[in-house]
Amino acid sequence: MNRLALSLSRAIARVTEAALGPYQTAVVRIGFAATWLLFLLREYPHRQELYGPDAPWSFGLAHQLTADNHAFTALLASDSPAFFEICYFLAVVAAALLLLGWHTRATSLLFMVGVLSLQNRSVFVGDGGDNVLHLMSIYLVFTRCGQVWSLDARRAARASAARARGERVAPDRAGPVLWAVSGLVLLTAVLTGRTGGGWLIPALLWAAWASAALWWAAGRWARTSEPRILLDVIADILHNGALFVIMAEACLIYATAGWYKIQGSRWQDGTAVYYPLHLDYFSPWPALADLLSAHGTLVMLVTYGTVIVQVAFPFTLFNRRVKNVLLAAMMTEHAVIAVVLGLPFFSLAMIAADSVFLPTSFLHRLGGWAARARDRVVRRSHPEPPVQRFPEADEQPRVGFGA
Repeated sequence: MNRLALSLSRAIARVTEAALGPYQTAVVRIGFAATWLLFLLREYPHRQELYGPDAPWSFGLAHQLTADNHAFTALLASDSPAFFEICYFLAVVAAALLLLGWHTRATSLLFMVGVLSLQNRSVFVGDGGDNVLHLMSIYLVFTRCGQVWSLDARRAARASAARARGERVAPDRAGPVLWAVSGLVLLTAVLTGRTGGGWLIPALLWAAWASAALWWAAGRWARTSEPRILLDVIADILHNGALFVIMAEACLIYATAGWYKIQGSRWQDGTAVYYPLHLDYFSPWPALADLLSAHGTLVMLVTYGTVIVQVAFPFTLFNRRVKNVLLAAMMTEHAVIAVVLGLPFFSLAMIAADSVFLPTSFLHRLGGWAARARDRVVRRSHPEPPVQRFPEADEQPRVGFGA
């Protein structure tokens, strides 16, 4: 009984004392923000036909659907083309800022609003990668995904170093401005009755807005550190819970896909991979597709290997070596799908979801490689001037062949 109580207390302490997986959540943040940003930029010339006033799924049809399923989308607040352009621009900006990790608490909310608004405006546009992005944009709101590899982390490190030197740290002004503007927008939406669909997302936005005010007040006016410690514990619990949900979601996606594939006759006879390679819609490189499908043994191995990896992956999470091998196989498979089948954003979304399982040691090395590459670029663009050495007054110049 004592061992059980000790184990339980250790587990509770581990969940409440720190936000687990800081590097993994940072990679997930960067991956999904980059995926959505690249998608929005690529589809910028076609934005009106996909999500705007010129979309086949008209403004009225979107209103009828959201009235039934209570899906959130800010684009139904107005059918003005100018309003759509503003929303699309803000979605691009939010994705870029979340990618950089600038005020991640606020930008993760804006990122979620942008993803849900555009996707729920035209529900028949997209693929499975959009569904993953849809869910992960909500989960990211609950994570502390800016602990590392972000502008927030750099700002916190600089402030900590300045305090250690006894210097005065200037207060953050961007955070209160974001809080005030977002509160004004939320209040306006409520007063005009344009909250964008169901009650869940607006309630989440209001809760995040109120918690940001409480966090700021605890840090500024609390006489002791206990209120801030309590808020830190709550934030860590929410982060760790969201991290667990992200991992469970990825496992559920692969397990469901694998078990459904087992039931298909084409997957059972080892020919399922052959057919997508010969569909015009999924053949951006017909010559490459013909080359791959010309080898029956290769097609059979890829077909069976896909099913085996997807079904087995959730059961290998407790064996680090096997898990890492299957994880590398799945990421490689998605990279191949991006090139051969012409589904880059689906593959990027799945690779971003898979990144939550990457080992911390590998992410440390990855960060070191990125830092060294950045330093090389900086040195090449801003080379240091050569240092000229002058002889000391008592130093005699040397004479001879070696001078």
